[in-house]
Amino acid sequence: MPRADRDRWLALALLLAALGLFYLLAVHPVFTQPLREADARIAELQERDARVRALLQQAPQIEQRLAEIDARGSASGFLAEPTAELATAALIQQLERVVEEVSPGSRGCAIINRAPLTGEPPPGRYRRVTVQVRLRCGNAETLGVLHALESARPYLFVDVVSVAAQRYFAIPGNNLPQEGGLDVSFDLYGYLRPAPVANSGEVPRG
Repeated sequence: MPRADRDRWLALALLLAALGLFYLLAVHPVFTQPLREADARIAELQERDARVRALLQQAPQIEQRLAEIDARGSASGFLAEPTAELATAALIQQLERVVEEVSPGSRGCAIINRAPLTGEPPPGRYRRVTVQVRLRCGNAETLGVLHALESARPYLFVDVVSVAAQRYFAIPGNNLPQEGGLDVSFDLYGYLRPAPVANSGEVPRG
């Protein structure tokens, strides 16, 4: 190859390398990365919107059930704690107890994450307290945990369940991966005892 052609190809390669470096240093951080972050944010908002829509669809049935419990004058169906903060802590403690009972020593099931669901509470007499949960468990342990939570008193509800099968799964603190299992995410919630309805009418006098 003539020297002039070789120099021309070398110059072209250097130009392409310079353009690639310019893209990585200037274009990608300014345009591409923000677009990816925006897409991730949009996906997160869409997931949250779907979660809210699912809860709103269940609202009439849940309200009816809570009204029946309230009409019977039974406090056993409601969370015993007087505030949302205390009720959240109690929910997390109950979740930990259930997982420990189903899988002592976290041999077949472990809590990966549990976090209070924050935000403005929906309007209404019955105030919900929600904890977002993520577990990594075997198949039998997953069924045991969900059954124990939904059979508990006070009444607890499991909603927005997402299950991903795993060929192998690792339990925190256990160095040996186990074969077969589930990565499970869901919302665990209960309701605070509603305040008595004040009677604004005057008592008639005889």
